[in-house]
Amino acid sequence: MKDTPQYPTLAEAAKVWARIAALSFGGPAGQIAVMHRILVEERRWLGDGRFLHALNFCMLLPGPEAQQLATYIGWLMHGVRGALVAGLLFIAPGVIAIMALSWVYAVWGDVGFVSALFFGLKAAVLAIVLQAVVRVGKRALKNTAMKAIAAASFVAIFAFGVPFPLIVAVAALIGWAGAKAGLAGFHGGGGHGSVGKTHVDDAATLLGEEHVNLTGATHAGAFRAGLVALVLWLVPVVALVVLAPDSVFADIATYFSKLAVLTFGGAYAVLAWVAQAAVGTYGWLEPGEMLDGLGMAETTPGPLIMVLQFVGFMGAFREAGWAMPLVAGTLGGLLTTWVTFAPCFAWIFLGAPYMERLRANAALAAALTAVTAAVVGVILNLSIWFAIHVVWQQVWRFDAGPVSMELPVPGSVNWLAAVLSVLALIAVFRLKLGMATVLGGAAALGVLLHLAGLI
Repeated sequence: MKDTPQYPTLAEAAKVWARIAALSFGGPAGQIAVMHRILVEERRWLGDGRFLHALNFCMLLPGPEAQQLATYIGWLMHGVRGALVAGLLFIAPGVIAIMALSWVYAVWGDVGFVSALFFGLKAAVLAIVLQAVVRVGKRALKNTAMKAIAAASFVAIFAFGVPFPLIVAVAALIGWAGAKAGLAGFHGGGGHGSVGKTHVDDAATLLGEEHVNLTGATHAGAFRAGLVALVLWLVPVVALVVLAPDSVFADIATYFSKLAVLTFGGAYAVLAWVAQAAVGTYGWLEPGEMLDGLGMAETTPGPLIMVLQFVGFMGAFREAGWAMPLVAGTLGGLLTTWVTFAPCFAWIFLGAPYMERLRANAALAAALTAVTAAVVGVILNLSIWFAIHVVWQQVWRFDAGPVSMELPVPGSVNWLAAVLSVLALIAVFRLKLGMATVLGGAAALGVLLHLAGLI
């Protein structure tokens, strides 16, 4: 048996969480890998079993699972204070970076150099989103039932405009009912929401039996912290709705609060809904600007869902009608971040003590597995929506009864964007280049095209 390392103080743990936050590039998969390497392999603060145990629980919750995983492990180690330190440090670099980039974009976004940089980033982001479709699909679509759910979800959102929350609810109901009926393919295994049993193999590590018991000893504290988090989330929302019901800030608070309880399946799944609402419903963004924001989030540390801060910034920047639009944008971006992440802390504090009970529920596991399958169809819709607005310069809407969908105008192909997109796809799928390399290379190509006078 290995020697147990010295138990870290909160200050020592904070330094490690800051290091993890600074390295949290590459979306949730990369962020979870960084946490595993540092917490399990290097520090040995917990073992594989406990790490997977916590990860499965966080995948059952709405919101960014990597940030919630950091929050949960922080809570397990140092209670509520540890959860706040880990969770807040995890998002702090992204909040700062996205805010700075939003200012740059709002002030200089129309400048040729900046526009060219984001022109290149859009092609890379398109390739990365397609890669996400493939990765999630391989993990989630392991049988005919899951493939059927994914296909139906894609058709529902792409051709019929069915709201994302309804798709999630129906998929969860199908998975739950399929498990209850004992149907083949509804066993809750694999993918986001996989809650198969894991073996707690970390008896020789810090979070062994002592800290398993700690979760039972801190139920009351976690419950109180969860209630406080709910109050801190909802009070500003209610205040804005009551005091300024027609303001963009009320719209931001209510819309992104809805997202906070419906973001199952990771950031890519909800971005399709956000993109369509921010562009079509609220008019906060132009179609290509959603891709710009996603490029920012992909190239900065922190959860990918930080792109929502950019959306909130641009919405308030344009709609507030203030004499100081940058101040309005800053407030809009921070408000978006607040209502996005405050619920994440609430879910962890309220649910963490009951993790074992949740994980043991086979019907719930099957419901979340079906949601994962539906998410594949939603992400495919997102990739097609992005492709239409990146590669083609004009779109038209096809309407026939309940069917309503955007289609590209064939003669409006932007050939430079098409070539960059193909190069990005080759880099991602054929050459297997890393995300940072693909994004940096695409941005550089965009700038070179600008210097050459082509864009």
